[in-house]
Amino acid sequence: MSYVAPSEFVRRMIDAGEAKVFMSTRDTVIRAFMAGAILAMGAAFAVSITVQTGQPLVGALLFPVGFCMLYLLGFDLLTGVFTLVPLAWIDKRPGVTLRSVLRNWGLVFLGNFAGALTVACMMAVTFTYAFSVDPNEIGQAIGKIGEGRTVGYADHGAAGMVTLFIRGVLCNWMVSTGVVAALMSTSVSGKVIAMWMPVLVFFYMGFEHSVVNMFLFPSGLMLGGDFSLGDYLLWNEIPTVLGNLVGGLAFVGLTLYATHARTAPRRQGPQAKVDQTEPTQSADPAELNRGERDRAASA
Repeated sequence: MSYVAPSEFVRRMIDAGEAKVFMSTRDTVIRAFMAGAILAMGAAFAVSITVQTGQPLVGALLFPVGFCMLYLLGFDLLTGVFTLVPLAWIDKRPGVTLRSVLRNWGLVFLGNFAGALTVACMMAVTFTYAFSVDPNEIGQAIGKIGEGRTVGYADHGAAGMVTLFIRGVLCNWMVSTGVVAALMSTSVSGKVIAMWMPVLVFFYMGFEHSVVNMFLFPSGLMLGGDFSLGDYLLWNEIPTVLGNLVGGLAFVGLTLYATHARTAPRRQGPQAKVDQTEPTQSADPAELNRGERDRAASA
């Protein structure tokens, strides 16, 4: 069976968060850069399909291609580290501090943004023949997305800001569910199927993903969208980042940790009584420690 039980994949979540905290700056930035770039390519692909077919559902069905690729390659998105990395601190893993958690988030943010911006520049060139002609149909659609999801929120004032934040929460609730779902299986096909479902939901529902927006909005600015850099930061990126943090940590990371890692059901029944009354031969502590290390290394 390739299915991994919740108690086991939650332990893997904590182990993964710990590993990311101690990753070198070089590796963290490289992996974040590639994650942002690949996700941006997936977003460009999904928008292209939607424009060409006129069917948003088709674009949403195909968008998870980029997400699955970057995850299987071991790259890191800000939305994922928002969920996994704090668990190692909450679990009091040795050497994991709040400062190290914030360091990881900052490096991943910078790497994701650099990767997404690189692809945004490349795609703007392809949509305009190196800015020698007006944007094609796909480029115009990206520009309109930027307008609708910045000044469109601003037109509603505080209500628009609340809506933007909640869409950020809902987004990472789904995306982080996809990250965790990949840990539920030991097979590639199982991981892909499990990741595909919640990511499809987020994209089709139009929720706000901070890294996808790192591609869409700079692209929109380069392709003639009628909004400013300040509109993008104030009326999208900053509230979206905060919403993604709350959604991933509160509705995925902490809930799973609280019910599968922090607490565990106690054995009941006749066998439990036997265990309490009859002494059993203990295994060699060295062998137990070695087994724990082997399981952690394979997670």
